[in-house]
Parts: sequence; structure tokens; C-alpha cells
Amino acid sequence: MAAERKRGTVMYRQTLSPILEIFRVVPQDGTPFPEYKAGQYMALSREDCKLTKKIVSPEGELSYVYDTDPEGNVRRGQVTHSYSISSAPFESRLQKYIEFYVVLEMIKTETPGRLSESLFQIDTERDNKLTYVNKITGDFTLEKRAQGFNNVVLVGTGTGLAPFASMIKELNYQASQGMRDGVRYTLFHANRTIAELGFHRELLDIERAGKIDFVYVPSVSRPTKRDYDDPSIGKGRANNLLRCVVHMPMKEEEDLASLSGHPEALDRANESLRKAVRPVLPGHVTPASVVDRMDPSTTVVLTCGNPNVMEDIKHIAVANNMKFEKEDW
Repeated sequence: MAAERKRGTVMYRQTLSPILEIFRVVPQDGTPFPEYKAGQYMALSREDCKLTKKIVSPEGELSYVYDTDPEGNVRRGQVTHSYSISSAPFESRLQKYIEFYVVLEMIKTETPGRLSESLFQIDTERDNKLTYVNKITGDFTLEKRAQGFNNVVLVGTGTGLAPFASMIKELNYQASQGMRDGVRYTLFHANRTIAELGFHRELLDIERAGKIDFVYVPSVSRPTKRDYDDPSIGKGRANNLLRCVVHMPMKEEEDLASLSGHPEALDRANESLRKAVRPVLPGHVTPASVVDRMDPSTTVVLTCGNPNVMEDIKHIAVANNMKFEKEDW
């Protein structure tokens, strides 16, 4: 039996950058959302989405373009997509909203498409309605993926932070209610700019409060002079920060070293290495202090975000004999 679809109202929207936002949804009819666990996801939809279609080039390359009518107008219709929930379960119980941390997805023509384009057009005063599937699901939870481990390393890239933000906020709340699990949590999160580090201030506050054993390692992958002058912010991609901690070369260095006899591939690898931002940890942590929290026999690495980066996180975890889990739906 299909889950019921219900209408919701976007009552809060925070723009972090032109392609990144946080928004909160409340049920239009006032009924509560289903109970859920941190790390799960919900399906949302809007009815006025720009539709796309898949095309295959003569060379077999797959891409997506806008679907147009005979007059060249972009077709519009309903699109449904699932998003990880960034609010903690206690927030939804007490404050009646569910929160999402969403990126504006771009199709191959470098133009926005499908559901995220419509979400970014929402006006909380006028055009503020969406539809949600009244069922929350997914097994990317600490209970399913980290049970029995004393050290949990969370690696989020971009909006891949969402399930981890939910987890950390919920753990902090539970600790404030006297429920501690004795587990050490280390969160790596990288995004392009400091403005796009969603929940940055809240995560810093949770780390400083010390209710849970939590280390937060934020980083920007496109650092400015301001970022290089700020020791509280790491520099570089999340996978390269993790590599730095476990004394592995940067991904770009490893890729270059694996090549031989292919001039074009070598040129591309050299260019990637030239452009790469060398990893720098935030000033409050050192490689030794972080790796101390990653004993292979008691550590699980959970990751969510960019598929290519997740594959490298898997490579790092396996190379260091740590259990690996990823969000994949």
C-alpha cells in the first residue's frame, strides 16, 4: 500500500549561497510527522518543476537536457525526490517541523532543473506549498550502521552533512537528558565556502559544550585569504583531510603516482594536483589527536555526499582496516 501524500508549508528558508539553502516544512493540516531516526530521509515533490529527459550521444555519453514541447517551451510537471533530513527527531517532536539542507542541482547544460530548481523558487509568504510522502525511511542510522563501535567517524561532503547534523543534534539532546552512549564521534565536513558550511555555528557550540565526546573538523575546499587567516577552519576536501590524518598522500598525488606511459592522462593528473588545495586541519585538532580516535578495531567510517569522494573515503577506510558504511539510495 502506497504511503499517503500530504501537503506541507515551508515556514522558514535560509539562503546560504545561490546554490545552497536550509528550509523547514510544517504539515499544512497540523498533524504530526511520522516518528523517525536521525539519518533517515523523506520524499518531497512540487508540481511546477522543469522536466528533463535523458539523451545518449552517438559516442554513448549519457546526459540530461530540458524536455521541451514542439514550440520549444520547457515542459513542467510534478517531480518527486528524496532528501536526507537534517533536523533531529527531538526538534520535529517539540517544534513540529522537518528541516532539509539542499543544493541546487544542475543538469548537464549547467542550468538548474527538476525539483531543486522549484524548491529554490519558494517564497515563504506566497508560494510556500509542497507535497511530502507521509513516510520516513532509510537505514543510514547509527543503530543500523554503527552499533557496537566505540569510535564513529562521520565524513560529509556538501549537503552530505544532513544526516550527520541530525545525528549529532539528537545525540547532544539525549545527553542533555542524561542519556550518554560513551561513543566518540568525529565529524569531517567540507564545502566550498565558509558560508556554505551548514550548521557550522551549532556544531561548534555542541563541540564546546562537551555533553558528548565530539570533535568537529570543518573545512572549505575553495579557501580565500580570509579562510587562510582563520585557524578555526580547515582547508581542502574532506577526503584529503582524512588522508592527512592517517598519513596517506593526497588523492591527486596518489592518482598521479599510479599513472605511467599515458601522456594525456599524466597531463590531466598533473593539472588536478596543481589545482588541489593541500589539506590543513583546523587549529584545535592535530593529526595525532584525531587518529587517536580511529583505532581500526573499534572504528566505523560513515560517509554521505559526492559519489566520487565517497569512493575515496571507502578506499581510505579499507586501506586502514576500518569498517566502512555509506549512504546509498
